Amino acid sequence: MWLKRSFLLTLAGAGALAGLAACSPVAALNALAPSGTHTLTAGVAYGPGPRQQLDVYRPTQPAPAGGWPVVVFFYGGSWNTGQRADYAFVGEALASRGMLALVADYRLYPQVRYPDFLRDCAAALAWGLDQAAALGGNPKQVYVMGHSAGAYNAAMLALDARWLAPTGHTPRELAGFIGLAGPYDFLPTGNPDVQPVFFHPDYPPDTQPLPLAGAGAPRSFIGAARKDDLVDPQRNSVALAQRLQGLGVPVTLRLYDRVNHATLAGALGAPLRWLAPVLNDVASFVEEATPGAA
Repeated sequence: MWLKRSFLLTLAGAGALAGLAACSPVAALNALAPSGTHTLTAGVAYGPGPRQQLDVYRPTQPAPAGGWPVVVFFYGGSWNTGQRADYAFVGEALASRGMLALVADYRLYPQVRYPDFLRDCAAALAWGLDQAAALGGNPKQVYVMGHSAGAYNAAMLALDARWLAPTGHTPRELAGFIGLAGPYDFLPTGNPDVQPVFFHPDYPPDTQPLPLAGAGAPRSFIGAARKDDLVDPQRNSVALAQRLQGLGVPVTLRLYDRVNHATLAGALGAPLRWLAPVLNDVASFVEEATPGAA
């Protein structure tokens, strides 16, 4: 609910959504997302379960030599809520900048707890690695990306080889990790939604991305709101960036004003891009390593 309230206040303040005032904030962002930037293939299975599906956003612009870079995106929601259709505005945003975007669902609590959602995310990322070329993407330019809890999922796949290993892949195949407002060092937690997900107070070992970061980690983009009341940017984003930099991993760190935990992701959507240059920064990060990119 915090995500919807935060979006709603920002969207209302923008004064551009009078006709959409009765819609949910993410529905408004999706309704205002341009349609000519991509083609959508929805509900592609990466596993046997109903929550093991993803949507594919293929750019309409010509691909660079070798294919479009591929970004596999995981949304947040405290591992309790979320569905891929709510993040169509993210798929559109990435596709509009020449990225083949895969927006994936994964199982949530109470259906599963840690680490089963990570196994789902690993399967989705492996599907992206396996199918990149067939979709017109570049299999050597695959990125894992997430916001909030989804950034945690993405970080774990990028920093800890045990999750991709059963799929036959390794984090070394990734061109990069992109984390927005991620919780990378958050246990113990007082959040009642998160506590049962991680078996509070008997937390399993090796659940935190920060101490798992090693010198072999992929190049990373770490973004956060400068003021975030849900996930402390200093303890999480800044600390992870500093650890990776100290290990010699190339890192781009961006702290944004005028956004909070929720609207950091909202700023990817066309109506809210004036809030912060999140999309431009992510696109620049990807383009720096993409042969033939504009």
